Amino acid sequence: MTKSFEVRESFYSAVCVGGVSLNEAARRVGVASSCAVAWWRQAGLMDMKPRGGHLGGLGVGPLVPSPGSGRLRRALTLHDRRVISKALGWGMSYTMIGVLLERNRSVIWREVDRHRTPDGHYYPSVAHLVATLVRARPKAFKLVVNESLCRRIEEHMDDGWSPQLIARTLAAEGTAKMDRVSHETIYRALYVQTRGALRKDLYKKLSLRRAARKARGVPRQKSLYRDAFTIRQRPPEVADRAVPGHWEGDLILGAGNGSAVGTLVERTTRFVILLHLPGNHDADTVAAAMVREMSKLPGHLRRSITWDRGTELARYADIQLDLQTPIYFCDPHAPWQRGSNENTNRLLRFWLPKGSDLSVFSAEDLDQIAAKLNARPRPTLDMRTPAHDLNELLEHVA
Repeated sequence: MTKSFEVRESFYSAVCVGGVSLNEAARRVGVASSCAVAWWRQAGLMDMKPRGGHLGGLGVGPLVPSPGSGRLRRALTLHDRRVISKALGWGMSYTMIGVLLERNRSVIWREVDRHRTPDGHYYPSVAHLVATLVRARPKAFKLVVNESLCRRIEEHMDDGWSPQLIARTLAAEGTAKMDRVSHETIYRALYVQTRGALRKDLYKKLSLRRAARKARGVPRQKSLYRDAFTIRQRPPEVADRAVPGHWEGDLILGAGNGSAVGTLVERTTRFVILLHLPGNHDADTVAAAMVREMSKLPGHLRRSITWDRGTELARYADIQLDLQTPIYFCDPHAPWQRGSNENTNRLLRFWLPKGSDLSVFSAEDLDQIAAKLNARPRPTLDMRTPAHDLNELLEHVA
């Protein structure tokens, strides 16, 4: 164990256990105040900034070792955590430390995994402080006490990110536990009055722009295509997404159904193509736009198209002939059969809101929107982007 580690632990112990201010702890270990602030930040504790100069202002007070209660699942004490820190410094395994403390190795592993600071070290005083705050009841709502986390969530939602994507990204970055949040916590802050420090209008950044949660409505009935291919006739390779080149499509409608934008999503990569439909969105306009855009793709990337049962695709036979691509139609009242397209349309509503006039968007505007969505990391792609995966497919064939 290095001298630097021991000095830092002495500093953390003075603040977390002794309850002194950062400046006083810095003086005791012989470092500058700026260095003390840097250490506090590196431990991921800036949102526990002492009020009035000591941690007692947070309602924690000096932390002292708590005696065992005699229960089988007693909480780890400060003494236990100091033993763990020393043992790790000596190179002992979790199993050996567990034997030393008469605890299961999984208890030691979870303790170190949960309370290791962002700089990669396990400081017993910091671990004990965080564990004590986590156990405290009633528990403070994270999006009330952590203002920096709120601001970061707001920035991502202003860019159209969903709560699920924000939560996944924070977890993937390996940030301290106090700087992570679940998507459900974000939704609660948005939908429950006076709960959380997020902006009151932030719910408008969600794809549905609802101020309160609502039950799912009844899907609208779609027109029938009696002589067309049905989704049940698609080859099995479409369902398992193993082979790229299968697309799902639909229209996003504007105010009063007077304007529309066509959307096409590739099932394997989630790559998006937007169809500019100036003037109207009748069958002739949609067919011309689809043939124009999809003709830019190589043949192996336009194996099939699955569409909803709308009259805008009445010229499906002509489209099939021009693109040499079969078109399959979903069952009535079954939008989930185009799951990739439905999810993508929800994301696109950030830029193409319901009730707006979509005819104001030029072809260049739609290209920029598609580029932004294609450059967004997707959890379904292990946080890769659709543009990255499609480029890999094109380069592999080339």
